[in-house]
Amino acid sequence: MDKTRFVIITGLSGAGKSVAVKCFEDSGFFCVDNIPPQLIFKFAELCLKSEGKLSKIAVVIDIRGGIFFQDLYQALDYLEELGINREILFLEASDEVLVRRFSETRRKHPLNISGSILENIQAEREQLKELRSQADLIIDTSHLTPKQLSNEIVRNFIQRKEQEVQINLISFGYKHGLPIDVDIVFDVRFIPNPFYVEELRALPGTNTKVEDYVAQFPVTQHFEEKFFALIEYLIPYYLKESKTYLSIAFGCTGGRHRSVVLIDRLARYLREKGYKILVKHRDIQKEEIKTKANDEDLR
Repeated sequence: MDKTRFVIITGLSGAGKSVAVKCFEDSGFFCVDNIPPQLIFKFAELCLKSEGKLSKIAVVIDIRGGIFFQDLYQALDYLEELGINREILFLEASDEVLVRRFSETRRKHPLNISGSILENIQAEREQLKELRSQADLIIDTSHLTPKQLSNEIVRNFIQRKEQEVQINLISFGYKHGLPIDVDIVFDVRFIPNPFYVEELRALPGTNTKVEDYVAQFPVTQHFEEKFFALIEYLIPYYLKESKTYLSIAFGCTGGRHRSVVLIDRLARYLREKGYKILVKHRDIQKEEIKTKANDEDLR
């Protein structure tokens, strides 16, 4: 069973599990939606007896299992006893986004313990906390289209085997709030800001002119030399603790210039070391709505 992939798709209701299971089907997986956890025992045994014919399996298990959902943890232990390498893909989204999705589709929340959709979502999030902690990959679908979600699943889960750890690199702007579920956050607002250079202000950090400006300063070069080496040093220790994903975020004022440049440069540095990298520039497209004076106050 070394080559068998037994994937459990789970997560919050409305976070995109139907898109995920379709993605796995298109990638050649044998898929079962909303399987009761008790049936995993028999299903796993059938996989073992298939002599490799069922080598790529994906099952959706979520809160729709009702009172039987808690049996999932026993089923996970049983898979381990059988020697089946199970993997967990966990999908989530912000409360605000999930409320909007349920309101737009006029669907009831499957937990249905309260008349409030928000309260049901929060209760479900609490119930799934333990399962989330065991996930091999967590994807926040709040700002993803179905196509983007499928691409992320294919690139970072279905095709991911040669790399034991996925490194998520995120740039963001402090004026738009801190990102959630990040392991390491670093403030790079000490680096000179291209916002105050007229010809660079409207350009994003992905532009070579902005990168050249940020990279020219000794403080940037010293930061990269020390911090990038520190990250490279730490990654093997995360691997040692069986951590399969690591999220690192750099923040500047608006999330359009300095943090973008440094995240892209860190991504290149780590890719050269052979690591699998996923880059997300969270706030690069957001308009600058603060005045220059207000922006100076935020520095």
